[in-house]
Amino acid sequence: MEHNFIKNKDIVLFTFQPWDSGIGFNFKEMAFELARYNRVLFVNRVVDRNSLLRQKKSELTQAKAKQELTRVEENLWLYNPDIVMESINWISVNWVYDIINKINNKRLATAIKRATKKLGFGEFIFINDNDFYRGLYQKELLPGCSHYIFYIRDFLTIQPYFRKHGIRLEEEIIKKSDLVVANSAYLANYASQWNEKTFDIEQGCDLKNYLGSDYPMPADLGPIKRPIIGYCGAVTSMRLDIAVIEHIAQTFPEYSIVFVGPVDKIFEKSRLMTFANVHFMGLKKLEEIPAYIAHFNICMNPQMINPLTVGNYPRKIDEYLVMGKPVVATATLAMEMFRDYVFLCKTKEDYVSSINDILSNRRLVSEDEIQRRMNFALTHSWENSIGMLGDAFHRAFG
Repeated sequence: MEHNFIKNKDIVLFTFQPWDSGIGFNFKEMAFELARYNRVLFVNRVVDRNSLLRQKKSELTQAKAKQELTRVEENLWLYNPDIVMESINWISVNWVYDIINKINNKRLATAIKRATKKLGFGEFIFINDNDFYRGLYQKELLPGCSHYIFYIRDFLTIQPYFRKHGIRLEEEIIKKSDLVVANSAYLANYASQWNEKTFDIEQGCDLKNYLGSDYPMPADLGPIKRPIIGYCGAVTSMRLDIAVIEHIAQTFPEYSIVFVGPVDKIFEKSRLMTFANVHFMGLKKLEEIPAYIAHFNICMNPQMINPLTVGNYPRKIDEYLVMGKPVVATATLAMEMFRDYVFLCKTKEDYVSSINDILSNRRLVSEDEIQRRMNFALTHSWENSIGMLGDAFHRAFG
């Protein structure tokens, strides 16, 4: 599909997630893709007062050693503002919170203006990655900002930390943004109640590590009985339905259920730990994950249905599909786009019938079907997502 990309612009990217967090994340991938056609300044997360006090001396030394402005590649710069933000989430009185939050925003805006001036940016597009606190006043405070875009990729306000002030501030920032883009249909629908210029730009994925053809059997997976129904990712009760998993394990005692990822305390105390056919592999390095998926017979994503998951785009689905695996997953609005490629389940009984269908129908594991899944997953690239961002930008502003 042809896209109308944003090109030859200066772009400032602003996020609550640190560049060097140790894991890949949407906004960092977007920075590299946008830098193919534009000059991009990525503003790293600024430390707050409480975090600074908690940091060890060695960490402070490392932080001070970081250059304020670093060129990552030809058209991409990483900016580490040399400022500290006040920690204010504990403040209960809204008008007091708002005054100090505006002070924080002004400090940040002053730093960003300094960086854009150093790089020779004139007018620029400002894209805010879900930060409705420190990004709230940047549109007004940055005179060079020609277009203010808010990117919503998580339903943060259901989490206790963000609920305190986030509910009212998220609505405010969505209303004032020139354009809102989301990584799922659910979140786009949610944001559109406050801003009609809201578009779903879908999710990009970096799938190159999953495109190999010969993955050796992981040593701890070797002794486990086949067939294997597997899951890769954080094993957390906030996202995964323990009752569904128990039902699958009890219905198919001759099959193995395998989890690859860190396990939360609720799972550790669950009955699943006593099931002979349920195996927890623990946390693995990112580069090790494809080898596990390669040796699963079926991949699954048995999500809980709650505000945290209902609009979430599970990137693991693309990772499963690009390796050709049949997938069973909980039906949500965000999963509708996968309907022709994934077995979507509304009940625990749906999971059982879908697993039976896959293991009894050779067509579902045929080479043609494997290739069909792979081809679909590969359409979810960062190039496509950034192309859809460009389409939305030009549709909104001409």
